[in-house]
Amino acid sequence: MNQEFIEIRGARENNLKNVSLRIPKRKITIFTGVSGSGKSSIVFDTIATEAQRQLNENFSMFIRNFLPKYAQPHADAIENLSMAIVVDQRRLGGNSHSTLGTITDISPVLRLLFSRVGHPHIGNSNAFSFNDPQGMCPECNGIGKKMGVVADSFLDMSKSLNEGAVQVPVFATWEKSSYASSGFFDNDKKLSDFTNEEMDLLLYGKNLKFKLQIGGGTMNATYLGIIEKFEKSYIKRDIKTLSERTQKTVAPYIALRPCPSCNGARLSQAALGCRIDGKNIAEMSAMEVSELVPLIKQIKDPLATSMVITLSERLQHLVDIGLEYLSLDRETTTLSGGESQRVKMVKHLSSSLIDVMYIFDEPSVGLHPRDVHRLNELLGKLRDKGNTVIVVEHDPDVIKVADHIVDVGPHAGSKGGNIVFEGSFADLVKADTLTGRHIKQSLPLKKKSRKPLGKLSVKNARINNLHNVSVDIPTGVLTVVTGVAGSGKSSLINHVFLKQHPKAIVIDQSAVGTSTRSNPATYTGVMDDVRKAFAKENGVSASLFSFNSQGACPNCQGLGVIYTDLAFMDGIKTPCEICEGKRFKEEVLAYKLDGKSISDILEMTVLQALDYFTQKDILHKLQAMSDVGLDYLTLGQPLSTLSGGECQRIKLASELHKKGSVYVLDEPTTGLHMSDITHLLSIMNRLVDAGNTMIVIEHNLDVIKNADWIIDMGPDGGTKGGSVVFEGTPVDLLGAKGSITSSYLKAASGKQ
Repeated sequence: MNQEFIEIRGARENNLKNVSLRIPKRKITIFTGVSGSGKSSIVFDTIATEAQRQLNENFSMFIRNFLPKYAQPHADAIENLSMAIVVDQRRLGGNSHSTLGTITDISPVLRLLFSRVGHPHIGNSNAFSFNDPQGMCPECNGIGKKMGVVADSFLDMSKSLNEGAVQVPVFATWEKSSYASSGFFDNDKKLSDFTNEEMDLLLYGKNLKFKLQIGGGTMNATYLGIIEKFEKSYIKRDIKTLSERTQKTVAPYIALRPCPSCNGARLSQAALGCRIDGKNIAEMSAMEVSELVPLIKQIKDPLATSMVITLSERLQHLVDIGLEYLSLDRETTTLSGGESQRVKMVKHLSSSLIDVMYIFDEPSVGLHPRDVHRLNELLGKLRDKGNTVIVVEHDPDVIKVADHIVDVGPHAGSKGGNIVFEGSFADLVKADTLTGRHIKQSLPLKKKSRKPLGKLSVKNARINNLHNVSVDIPTGVLTVVTGVAGSGKSSLINHVFLKQHPKAIVIDQSAVGTSTRSNPATYTGVMDDVRKAFAKENGVSASLFSFNSQGACPNCQGLGVIYTDLAFMDGIKTPCEICEGKRFKEEVLAYKLDGKSISDILEMTVLQALDYFTQKDILHKLQAMSDVGLDYLTLGQPLSTLSGGECQRIKLASELHKKGSVYVLDEPTTGLHMSDITHLLSIMNRLVDAGNTMIVIEHNLDVIKNADWIIDMGPDGGTKGGSVVFEGTPVDLLGAKGSITSSYLKAASGKQ
């Protein structure tokens, strides 16, 4: 059979320089190259956008009104496209009603199974859904949590009621003393000696009559336990009826707690009473996928056969891709970017569609070197079903499985946008491109580690799968926290450490700005200095040099484009004919600084701006952007167009000048080419040398080799993880027993 190709001719999107390309269909094609070289411009902005735009054109005008709008990419021709399915790293999001089970369509089959073979029979599958009134717990409406009282400081257990054991800060003095005068308790007995019944009465008793002593007399009163009284006064009341001062006073004592009725299971008592082989649906959903698979396969009821086959297959897909440590009741909002991407892949594995174009954005993100082979097998399965697989990737172990490799470069931004290599992995290794030169290189293992200045402790961490972890993180050094996916790295650092040490500066991959009005110059503060320099040079107001203020073109309000809504057809965006896309009023553009207008400055790359400016404040901020490898960005590029890795690095650039801070970086090598990792390490080392503490969650072996201190979580993922398996230097890790990371570090260091 003749090989077919996707044909691209004359692609000019973003920095692409008239690119023409043939991508083989029904093969794995991997695009590589430095950040900003133009990979995403070809794969996402040209191929994926055109495929989605053409697919949408098949729908009626009415339906298209509800679909996302895609502009036609700048290219002479794009031919032979299939339907595109884009699997990116955007977190799944959703809300507390969205779980791993609902997003993968496993939960609906499990609900059907319980409705058919569960005992006692309680009705159709909706009776097992926490999103349906038939199945949800009536007390918490299927959320599993309710606002409750954090009452740890309400009682002094070492005292008796007469000694003032009731210490609720928001109760009046007479309310606190009313428990002693109720006559229900031995007022001289220490609370630590109370029976369970007495403690229950003290906290939760209600509707009991007693004589309350006030002054010299008594009055009839109704007894309410401490928690009951607090809830009635402050939780069950409309919060708007409480004064702002009262709201602030009670806020520390109110938090979401497991629902007392369903104990967090979200379901009605009827649903929780229905069981298969002794387990109810909530218990099965709370099990790790690896434990649930054999349990499902044991169900032998003939009515269940087809459902057992479907469930086993879908659950096995989760195991195959390395998510066996998750449970079906895990909320999608708690999944990382890498986990989200792999969950999306699982959804497509059971699809019977073929000749589809699957497009992946760095699918190795969040994967430990041990698990990369699972990803490679998955990409192979998708191809072998007859699909075209296109991947943007930097990991050499993933690039190896490509049938065809396209290297984009030679550098970033205006120095990129060309195809510098096409061919096999064997040929890439010999190619004289940045990727070819770096793909076989490996950084040496750090032999001499810095000495810590002190320590930051994490105490008794129990969140998610952490097994009561206590660990000391050294200060003044570079600490790398590693371990396989699901081992507890993010739980330890992002959930526990940051809660116990809230002053730490978090530099993650979340978006830095979604507005087209924010750009690198405004985000890093360069624009403020530039405006002042223009104002001083020309003797006018600095606000004239802002397209968000006085200087904005009156026709487009400083946007540079005019949006025209065409009702049920795709809206169009045209350059403003007054300012010609420059965003400023004509008189503002007449003012110059060393021969350049404010618009000319915004069109400069960081690298060009470094050559142009002489002002110290401006150069300092520009140098920081250059130091994090972003010198190819233009000063006026909208922040909404940056990738996750670029967002993380621009945040890092704005923090580089600080001293004595604690930084937490979450997988900073995401989106970084091999040639940039040395650069990233030098920035991190510079920050540590300036007196800062650096904590990095990372799988990249070159980063692990260059740590001063390593905390390896494991030994595996899920319930098999959640412990610290190693603490020490990279040299010590080479000899560590029971560490999965150790064996991969040995291999990468040439010490088998």
